[in-house]
Amino acid sequence: MPNGEPFINKPVPGADQYYPLNDPAIGTPLPIKAYPQNAKVPLLFQPLTIRGITFKNRIWVSPMCQYSSDNGHATDWHLVHLGGYATRGVGAICVEASSVTPEGRISPEDSGIWDDSHIPGFKRIVDFSHAHGTLIGIQLGHAGRKASTLAPSVHTNAAKTRRAPKRTADIEDNGWPGDVVGPSAISFAEGYPDPKAMQAEDFVRIEEAFVAAVERCKKIGFDFIELHAAHGYLLHEFVSPLSNNRTDEYGGSLENRLRYPLRIIERVRKAWDKPLFVRISATDWAEGPEKGDNGEWRYWGLEQSKVYVGEMKKLDVDLVDCSTGGNWDKQDIPLVPGYQVPFAEGLKKAHPDIPVTAVGLITDPKQAEEILQSGKADAIFLARELLRNPHWAMYAAQELGVAIKPSNQYERAWMSVLTAKPVPN
Repeated sequence: MPNGEPFINKPVPGADQYYPLNDPAIGTPLPIKAYPQNAKVPLLFQPLTIRGITFKNRIWVSPMCQYSSDNGHATDWHLVHLGGYATRGVGAICVEASSVTPEGRISPEDSGIWDDSHIPGFKRIVDFSHAHGTLIGIQLGHAGRKASTLAPSVHTNAAKTRRAPKRTADIEDNGWPGDVVGPSAISFAEGYPDPKAMQAEDFVRIEEAFVAAVERCKKIGFDFIELHAAHGYLLHEFVSPLSNNRTDEYGGSLENRLRYPLRIIERVRKAWDKPLFVRISATDWAEGPEKGDNGEWRYWGLEQSKVYVGEMKKLDVDLVDCSTGGNWDKQDIPLVPGYQVPFAEGLKKAHPDIPVTAVGLITDPKQAEEILQSGKADAIFLARELLRNPHWAMYAAQELGVAIKPSNQYERAWMSVLTAKPVPN
């Protein structure tokens, strides 16, 4: 008992139940004195500070729909799914796309944040994540014309014994096809809902819903908000000529197509003083050049995305999360490792003063580290690879030869990481 202190398993201060305290935090480099290999820490495990909040490393959990919500409410599935990442070394977690209105959900089982009754379920998850030293945010969204659709496993089961003839979730499927809206009355594809073009009252209602959702985020205690302006959902639909043929102030020119998304961003920024991210699709992956010979934009692409990010900077957005696709049903995407990274790199080159994240078939730790080292992005969002391997952060530390802190409970599984090694050349 040195200095008279007992050897006890210290609890996390202020937690609502007993959790062993991890010191240092899970996923952070251990002291160089004990682990000489940490004299040079890979960028993947270096902190990143945004708007005064420090992310302990740059391995972040991408928002991933779980189709497991009860009328928008988070369930114990979400606690286990997201809480598991909080204990396994990631630097941040982003909760799946959560709709600001009931009819803005992608599927009937999607997450929501349109009602105060959604607060307790999210707060339980946030409190658990914080107790384990991990930042957690939420992606706020509205599915637009891609709302009221069947969850993937409902449309086609894994055994391939059932396949629905449509994508739409009709009334009998717990859907709301008559309440689907978009910038224009253009369906995403055959079998999807037929949206109604938004009217003046819809613009105001949805805008106010985003602001109300921000107030709930404050009560829940989220560390950051990401606005979902990608993958063919409402805010993406406005910026792309493929889904927006309006002739008023919200359609036609690039300035007009950006108007409503920027209005939402501006309102959210004014209401939220913590980090604000925006996820965009940097291209529709449509055929031919982004701009036609007549000088008109044919579809949404990287050059317009650069303009978009420039406007976001004026509104004090803190980070751009770069994805692609989702707005053109005939998209032909070259699914190779890191296929979306060139778009993140393009945005980063155009706007070096704003953090950009990369996502998309990033699976190998050395690949992720190279993306950061070469300045193509500032952090990495992982999705399906984390579904396959929730311990990816620990695996990455093992592969990159850095000693990071596992949770107290999992230390025995990572003795290869916790072995002192000579300083690398």
